[in-house]
Amino acid sequence: MSGRFFLATDPEAVARAFGVAAPAMLPPRYNIAPGQPVEIVRMIHGRRELALVRWGFIPSWVKDPRKYGPFINARAEGITEKPAFRGGMQYRRCLVPASGWYHWQEGRDGRRRPWAVRPTDGGLIGFAALWDPWLGADGSEVDGGLIITVAAGADIAGVADRMPAVVRAEDRERWLDCERVTAAAAAALLVPVPPGSVEAVPVGERVNRVENDDPGLLSPA
Repeated sequence: MSGRFFLATDPEAVARAFGVAAPAMLPPRYNIAPGQPVEIVRMIHGRRELALVRWGFIPSWVKDPRKYGPFINARAEGITEKPAFRGGMQYRRCLVPASGWYHWQEGRDGRRRPWAVRPTDGGLIGFAALWDPWLGADGSEVDGGLIITVAAGADIAGVADRMPAVVRAEDRERWLDCERVTAAAAAALLVPVPPGSVEAVPVGERVNRVENDDPGLLSPA
């Protein structure tokens, strides 16, 4: 489960890192939660573009989202076979730019303590994600997205059992190319990060409240 993440960099840096022409549309954010708008990088007519979607994926064929979805995460295991995600894996793959994510670990006392997980080099990463347009009964259209998860890598195995799937920079073009790269080939990119890639740092419990959104959330506890 990946329920919060952060993007602690300026919009121009996001554009440079992901090879898009226009800068990101949102300022740095330190406590991004489900239901909020998130930026994605997707391929449209052979070109990368930044777009805003709601973090919450409703398959386009769903009539009543109260009975099915929205999904904020999907496990990589078997994702190409699951009806909710088959279409997205073939036609609507995208990346979610991020500086890292949060994980809550339950201690022996039953208390859940937050950790910030981030790249050891301090750079930007791209979560493997899917997006899908959903048309409501009133004619309103909402683009939603979800983040794909994999088993936790060795760096954080003692803290978490799952983590967002991070697509390596050299694999981003393949992940985004839904015309030439099949869902099965793209699914092969959904693997834990190599050892030494990320670090987990304990942070304060202010991050528990969604309305708190400032750089101080990343200060070590």
